[in-house]
Amino acid sequence: MNTSALAEAVVAGAEAAELERLDVPSTYRAAHLRKDEVGLFDQDEHDKDVRRTLHVGEAPMPELAEDEVLIAVMASAINYNTVWSAMFEPVPTFAFLERFGRSDARHDLPVHVLGSDAAGVVVRTGRAVRRWRVGDRVVTSPAYVDGEDPVVQHDGMLAGDLRAWGFETNFGGLADFAVVKATQLLAKPRHLSWEEAACNMLCASTAYRMLVGERGARMKQGDVVLLWGATGGLGGYGVQLVRNGGGIPVGVVGTPEKAELLRRMGCPYVVDRSQFDGGLGDEKGWRRLGAEIRRQVGEDPAIVFEHTGRETFGASVYVARRGGTVVTCGSSSGYAHEYDNRHLWMKLKRIIGSHGANYQECHEVNRLISLGMVHPTLSAVYPLEEAAEAARAVQLNQHVGKVGVLALAPAGDLGVEDHALRERVGEDRLRLFRQPL
Repeated sequence: MNTSALAEAVVAGAEAAELERLDVPSTYRAAHLRKDEVGLFDQDEHDKDVRRTLHVGEAPMPELAEDEVLIAVMASAINYNTVWSAMFEPVPTFAFLERFGRSDARHDLPVHVLGSDAAGVVVRTGRAVRRWRVGDRVVTSPAYVDGEDPVVQHDGMLAGDLRAWGFETNFGGLADFAVVKATQLLAKPRHLSWEEAACNMLCASTAYRMLVGERGARMKQGDVVLLWGATGGLGGYGVQLVRNGGGIPVGVVGTPEKAELLRRMGCPYVVDRSQFDGGLGDEKGWRRLGAEIRRQVGEDPAIVFEHTGRETFGASVYVARRGGTVVTCGSSSGYAHEYDNRHLWMKLKRIIGSHGANYQECHEVNRLISLGMVHPTLSAVYPLEEAAEAARAVQLNQHVGKVGVLALAPAGDLGVEDHALRERVGEDRLRLFRQPL
């Protein structure tokens, strides 16, 4: 690949003074969508293959705003919002960029650089940035908010102009360079490689807010927590947070192989959806699920960790205990949910909507990762040139945990600084999701 002198210096480990001396390139390599391809799938409802729309090529380098930072991206990761973006669902993301362009014209471009996770090195800072310096090794959090909005001091996720970086903004992390606000940056965990560090923040912080944060389900010791997709990007962190917090995780997966991975994670109770021949689309299926949970644990879940949506939401409302909580952050199987409201109101249950995580919540979960208390769920790593293949694997649910993407990092397993902590944590735990199922 053709790289700039600045990118080559970052890979070589150059000091800050050298990075500051080198010019920022006018273009950079990025995984992106093209505006002129919106509508490509209008006549193809059968298979909206993201490999047709997710391209890797040159994108224009933007100017930095005063509160922004330019990162040389060593590694990134695929999230489901990249899949939605490349399918142009539920709306083409260029609609987000056009709307954002009314206040910041830089983002309204005919290409959309995707990616909501990244780990890399700071190479430039805007004039208003105080806490970060060129040469700092960082990971990114996904919430892109206006720091001058008063509500951000209370909870950034309530901001009226909240945007998901690399989804509702341009210049995301699936690229050799990325532009973020300074309030998205956190110190890279020193015992992790670039790709291990890059895969955590969106999913781990989302799970933290849902389960632990003050605005989520507020899990306490002894709570039984049902987690859908427990070996997926979100669920893999959810299981760890439940175990760390003294809860009792009940993981739901779809294959015996994923069930075995859950047990290797230390999840004591596992439900294999493939055993429910009649499905979970009606009360008969819900009753069977509830009976299986009670058979294993002896009681109904206090909390249901919900993100799959249409296929599971009715069951989630049903199986939560009287006075229990369903906390939801997404709908990967469809947005239009159906459930029997009698099981909600007559048994005094709650549904909590949760979206992303604020800066403090991201800081808290990054601290847990940096202490070696929460571990990456990285299962596979692709080079940036194969970002479309990586997204396709996620689209088809052919993965467990998170799928990583190497950008400037020339190979995997680079970037580890604290080898002593890594040894104490253990390679088996850090690479658990990369072991054969």
